Amino acid sequence: MKISLIVVGKTVHSYLNNGIDDYSKRISYYCPFEIKYIPDIKNTKSLTQPQQKEIEGQSLLNSFEKSDYVVLLDEHGKEFTSVDFSKYIEKKMQSVPRRLVFVIGGPYGFSKEVKERSNEKISISKMTFPHDLIRLIFTEQLYRAFSILHNEPYHHE
Repeated sequence: MKISLIVVGKTVHSYLNNGIDDYSKRISYYCPFEIKYIPDIKNTKSLTQPQQKEIEGQSLLNSFEKSDYVVLLDEHGKEFTSVDFSKYIEKKMQSVPRRLVFVIGGPYGFSKEVKERSNEKISISKMTFPHDLIRLIFTEQLYRAFSILHNEPYHHE
């Protein structure tokens, strides 16, 4: 199985990019991992929020494969502890045949079509964070999940 993180827009801050790159390399030690960037929409001032969500949504839908298991990172999704998230990843590695796809949407969330295409939603936190920072937090938590599964000393209870 392969894990993909699909995000809308580039990561702006280099210090976040450095952390994301570091954790991505660590994750790749355990399984194939990639981050795919969907380009930001241009000229958003002339678009309504629903229009922006629809355009981003179409780009996201085009990036999915038919067999993908799609998980939206959404504040209304299920929350996990780090240990529970590691168990979640373990189950998905046994049950998802090809690609497990996590998605971080744009500033206004996900279109109706993307929500309908998704298999489930999980939440990193009920708090709101910049999308760039969530990328770092998610990659760190994914690495932490693998370190827990492999009984490595990274995570402390």
